[in-house]
Amino acid sequence: MSREEVERIDDQGMTAWDTRDAEAFANLFADDFVLMDLTLPEPLRTKDGARGYAQAWFTAFPDMSVKQTNRVANDDSVAAEVEFRGTNTGSMVMAGREIPPTGKSVIGRGAYFARLREGKIVEFSAHPDVAGMMMQLGFMPAM
Repeated sequence: MSREEVERIDDQGMTAWDTRDAEAFANLFADDFVLMDLTLPEPLRTKDGARGYAQAWFTAFPDMSVKQTNRVANDDSVAAEVEFRGTNTGSMVMAGREIPPTGKSVIGRGAYFARLREGKIVEFSAHPDVAGMMMQLGFMPAM
């Protein structure tokens, strides 16, 4: 794959998140992949899992908007820093429990890394700033 192709696929992923399209996000993955997120107890390995992962974020923050603040790509991988803004008007699942909406707005930051093969994501690792979000939502004291 070329760097340009990797960037095009990454752009499709960013569009899927910004338009809250869980199906489009799941379709970016190969048949055999692993999706890891620091907030998940186990890696996800199915498209239903990837779809549910994205949908959980979209449910918790239905007005979410996402933008990249930095990106590095080569011929088989991409890494990016992201910023998202949204209001927590939907329930969230944390530590296996459903948490009611707080109604609070957040500016979330994080990073992700993806490795691609034959036009599909085979490894995806997300690193959201969970502590920053929890402070903004009122679940942790601000420092």
